[in-house]
Amino acid sequence: MIQIEELYDLFIANGQNICTDTRKISKGCIFLALKGPNFNGNAFAEHAIAVGASYAITDEATVIHSNIIMVTDVLKTLQNLANYHRKQLKTKILGIGGSNGKTTTKELVSAVLATQYKIEFTKGNLNNHIGVPLTILAIKADCEIAVIELGANHIGDIEELCAIAEPDLGIITNIGKEHLEGFGSIEGVAQAESELYDFLIKNNGFAFVNSDDKWLENMGKRLINKSTYSIHSTAADTFVSSRQLVPNIHFQYNTIPMESPLMGAHNLQNIAAAIAIGKHFNISNDNISKGIAGYEPKNNRSQLLITEKGNTILLDAYNANPSSVESAIQTFVNMNNQSQLILIGDMFELGTYAAQEHSSIAKLCAGYLNIETILVGADFYNTQQEGVTLFENKMDAIEYVKQKKYRCYNVLIKGSRGMKMEDFKDLF
Repeated sequence: MIQIEELYDLFIANGQNICTDTRKISKGCIFLALKGPNFNGNAFAEHAIAVGASYAITDEATVIHSNIIMVTDVLKTLQNLANYHRKQLKTKILGIGGSNGKTTTKELVSAVLATQYKIEFTKGNLNNHIGVPLTILAIKADCEIAVIELGANHIGDIEELCAIAEPDLGIITNIGKEHLEGFGSIEGVAQAESELYDFLIKNNGFAFVNSDDKWLENMGKRLINKSTYSIHSTAADTFVSSRQLVPNIHFQYNTIPMESPLMGAHNLQNIAAAIAIGKHFNISNDNISKGIAGYEPKNNRSQLLITEKGNTILLDAYNANPSSVESAIQTFVNMNNQSQLILIGDMFELGTYAAQEHSSIAKLCAGYLNIETILVGADFYNTQQEGVTLFENKMDAIEYVKQKKYRCYNVLIKGSRGMKMEDFKDLF
């Protein structure tokens, strides 16, 4: 059985080129035959070699080939290889956890740090037990700071990711109602996210604490090496004050006016986090301002789109949970210079909280009497909330929107990933 040190030598010799999908094989890469509910990479090991991979790592007997290497568990091997690589690096690693805003914070932090440092950061949403190792393995020796997003669905996930990534610094953006099906309650969410603080405490790491979040303020009391940030309290180590939140953010830091294409108080929190981290790494105020101003939201996250029909769309449809939906609505209702439409799809992974949380959001929307609301999906439909338009079937909602021919509206589009609410954007 190959030792991790031997595999690492092959990894370095082959240009740190790892692949887990035979459709994306590049010449000389090492193919890792991962398994999932609907696929088994072991079946493609020989093909991976045939189309250019130098080696294939498998954990099931396939064909005998000198460049197919058997291990006990490919996933565990991937994780061990990533951790071994991490230990060779002089790179400072910043771990980002939290219920909402992880990706936007990661992007903002990376934009700020990149003005003065050689950095790497999580691409897309590679933030789980597979994505984090792949992100670490992509870090080159000359990288000074790596920003790693840490996702979680269950208690223990963050602990596992920290054991692989071994972050020197960390930040939890907030504690909210995420993945309640897996966590069981918001207390479970807090317990799971606190695993990042646990790792930093045990390893003399440094944390950035959002002092506006009561959960984090309390959880952060046991931290010794920390810096606080806030958009409400001047007592925080980093204080950012709002001058305007919609349609884009104007704010002040250290008496210096700055701007961002983002909107809303929740994104100002993300900006404050980026400033606190930039300040820790001695980024100049000019570069902090440039980094934040230069970040343009994409991938259905907090995108502001202007259409030919005169509609302004706040497209925030990458994902949703009760906390993020409420924040998006609170931001959206302040865009009040033309007619408004709230269009929200079901929120997934809420378990026994699904009925309660969908009912709460439906009631919140119904309370805005001058704003039209369309709620889409079985969970919203089951609320039977008056004062809003309900569709159990997404295609029925699409037909309804087509017929309405909305013009000159502000439109909020949000929903869980499985709802693919971005399908509505071209109707406006």
